[in-house]
Amino acid sequence: MGGRQRPPRARNPRQSRPAGAGRRADSRVGLARIEGFLAWEAEVAAAERDARAFAGQFPWLPAAERESLEQAYTADRLRYAEEVVDRAVERCRRLAARYRSECRRICTRWAALCLSVTIAAALFAVVPAALRG
Repeated sequence: MGGRQRPPRARNPRQSRPAGAGRRADSRVGLARIEGFLAWEAEVAAAERDARAFAGQFPWLPAAERESLEQAYTADRLRYAEEVVDRAVERCRRLAARYRSECRRICTRWAALCLSVTIAAALFAVVPAALRG
């Protein structure tokens, strides 16, 4: 029908990866892209099917106008689907940033606690020896 639009924007994989993580990360990115492509193609097929069903409700329209209606319906539906995906991606990015921030905060507190315990243990080991001598 020709109503296809581009699939939703995909996030670029990170440019620098730790050594040894290349193949596994590349295969995950590749699988995610294939999954995204298949999901988008399914959405396009559903939009086209629904457009034909919608336009079929108007049998008095000439074939050219019915096809134009199908194309407009499909384009509108795909535009909406793209907006939904973009909002979901943005929400995922915000959540990931929030979780990274929270993880950093927790790790910092844990490191401070471990350092405090280590210093206290060292003081308890050194102070009695210093008081005896």
